[in-house]
Amino acid sequence: MVVLEGDETGQELLEEALRVLDPRVTRVPLEFVRFDLSLENRRLTQNQVVLEAAEALRKAGLGLKAATITPEGRDDVGSPNAILRAAIDGTVIVRTGRVIPGVRPVAGVNAPISVIRMAVGDAYGAREWRERSGQDEIALRTETISRRVCRAVAEFSFLQAKRLGGKVFGGPKYTVSPIYEGMLKEEMDAAASRHPDVPYEPQLIDATYALLLSHTGEPLVIPALNRDGDCLSDLVLQMFGTIAGSESLLLSMDEQLQVKCVMAEAPHGTAPRLRGRNVANPLAMILAGAALLSYVPGGAGQRASRAIYEAALEAVRAGVRTVDLGGQATTTEFTDEVIERVRAKLEVWESLRLQA
Repeated sequence: MVVLEGDETGQELLEEALRVLDPRVTRVPLEFVRFDLSLENRRLTQNQVVLEAAEALRKAGLGLKAATITPEGRDDVGSPNAILRAAIDGTVIVRTGRVIPGVRPVAGVNAPISVIRMAVGDAYGAREWRERSGQDEIALRTETISRRVCRAVAEFSFLQAKRLGGKVFGGPKYTVSPIYEGMLKEEMDAAASRHPDVPYEPQLIDATYALLLSHTGEPLVIPALNRDGDCLSDLVLQMFGTIAGSESLLLSMDEQLQVKCVMAEAPHGTAPRLRGRNVANPLAMILAGAALLSYVPGGAGQRASRAIYEAALEAVRAGVRTVDLGGQATTTEFTDEVIERVRAKLEVWESLRLQA
């Protein structure tokens, strides 16, 4: 597993997640290969370390990334995420909001909601320019999406809906933009024909936002353009009362639409105010590690992944919570609790397996 180190509190929380992923805890024989993606080292190497990390990630197929600082200056090193997405051919970003025990969701939502968005193209990386028009000035932008990425987003949406036992819901504004946004809708319809057993309810993006606020029932999976998905993800995670209970996955898929590379991270930033205070919530980073284990071949990864998910949420339910969730546990105390619960679960499951 490639470990992509980061900045400030992001790095501190990464170390907590790695404590949980320790083979002595999970019983999964992982080897961690580290790359320092801190802002200081990215500047020092002129992003060469990011490219080296991406190459290792392509070979390993699994990566866990800490939050990193993206400097504002145009002449600076920029976003490592953008470089990694391009270098590993990442096409899909997955973020799932879920109920966290003891955290009151908004509008009574109680079933998980996954946003499956394009990882590249659309409004991000678009060519922009301005032109004079008489006494006025006009700003223009050229955006692009590809059918390959649309197909990956659509296909993974139906696979995710099947896993969650929910339906594919929402979609782009294809009525206003039949050529551009209509491409994603075409691939959604095609994926629906390949997966007739998965419920499918396409909606325009504006209706999707509106209906989300009144949704309380079955799990939803929402395929989206890059920018739409970025905005939807923020809304969906906050609907569950906190972004602390969700992981973010970047997926690279092959021509047969099979996942070939996964990079997991927390959806939050580096939280500089919390650095060194041992109070930040490691839940999202721990869940990111759990999600990554689900892609490890063989049953050991699946068992460990489930154990971590259950242990982390059970710890919150039992009242072991960091300050942001209304508790008093420190960062390390919460992680310690999760580790103890994971070990107990795996020990019990192994005993039951042997008895069977």
